Amino acid sequence: MDMITGTDIRETVEQALDEIRPFLQNDGGDITIVEITDDHVVKVKLHGTCSTCSMKPMTMKAGVLETIRKALPQVREIVEVDC
Repeated sequence: MDMITGTDIRETVEQALDEIRPFLQNDGGDITIVEITDDHVVKVKLHGTCSTCSMKPMTMKAGVLETIRKALPQVREIVEVDC
């Protein structure tokens, strides 16, 4: 099995987010990666209307997490952080 580097993981997660970013931006929001931990937890920050949207839990689980997991199944979870 090939080793995947931290840079590769970040690039893969960014590419996955680029797939859903237009939908978030269309609703006045956006998402950025804050950190990807060694145990494959992706920490993100939501921006604009996404940060206060009532659909945020569904977006995070069904939209963001599932899109990232399609590209990188090793991701355990996604966590929203304020920074």
